[in-house]
Amino acid sequence: YSISSVFFGGGTPSLASPGTVEAVLEAVAAAAHLPAGAEVTLEANPSSTSTSRLAGFRAAGINRLSIGVQVRRALPATAPTAPCDPIVTVLPLQSLDDAELRMLGREHTAAEARKAVEAARRVFPGRTSIDLLFGLPGQSRDAWAQRLEAALGPCDDHISLYQLTLERGTVLAAQVWGGALPAPPQDLLADMYHTARTVLAAAGFRQYEVSNFARKGALSTHNLSYWQADQYIGVGPGAHGRFVPRGEGGCSREARVQTLEPVAWMREVQSQGHGTRSRMVLSSLEQLEELLSLGLRTDEGITHEVRSHLWGH
Repeated sequence: YSISSVFFGGGTPSLASPGTVEAVLEAVAAAAHLPAGAEVTLEANPSSTSTSRLAGFRAAGINRLSIGVQVRRALPATAPTAPCDPIVTVLPLQSLDDAELRMLGREHTAAEARKAVEAARRVFPGRTSIDLLFGLPGQSRDAWAQRLEAALGPCDDHISLYQLTLERGTVLAAQVWGGALPAPPQDLLADMYHTARTVLAAAGFRQYEVSNFARKGALSTHNLSYWQADQYIGVGPGAHGRFVPRGEGGCSREARVQTLEPVAWMREVQSQGHGTRSRMVLSSLEQLEELLSLGLRTDEGITHEVRSHLWGH
């Protein structure tokens, strides 16, 4: 196998030591071919992005940083906030406004978030991505446009935009559903999204996927692999994978899901050598459904090359 990208995500992987990250990459390189130019991304938050720490991650093999996470969840009202838990995630740079950050339960300030991005850009110039969240309770289109314009100052060449998803069991969801905070109407959400596309296009960003924007060719190789139906292996609590297990003699693409709970996952890895909770062979129809649902999210759509790569014709 030759690996095109490695992504450290879920929870707050930047709380791990650079030595741990280096050890994982060494294990990956020992199991498969990891080219020198492969994209290696680490998700981080402002509390773990000092220049010296980021330099340590770069020395360990990280060459791209993502300030923010893929999962858009507010903190649960009762669940613990252990950084290793893939469900209880933090939203590091979802806003550059202190009032919005407090509403989201963030402990850092907007100034600290900007400082974190600036530090990341010094260590990973042209290779730093930030996430921004819109559709917050009470947020107006003008306020969103102002936040977006403010983010263009410190941002690098990749931005991901996400609409707030309210999750049952979170404080924010309870406040919105209980009427304590107003939920933005769908028309307003559409206006916010359209505004963001306009502002980012004017700033030179290409919208290469529904939620992702890049300029100067700074597209995420790892994320593109999902949308183009490439194979990927998920390792860690709750991780998903889609690949052909040729090392086990397999010849069909499988969907695999790792055990969700971290403690249980570790126990299974120690006792049986892996933490796979379920595996399912994907039919041609299921693969086609995934290709359509993901490929049509991109500006290139589903190319003949992608289809041929998946089915060989």
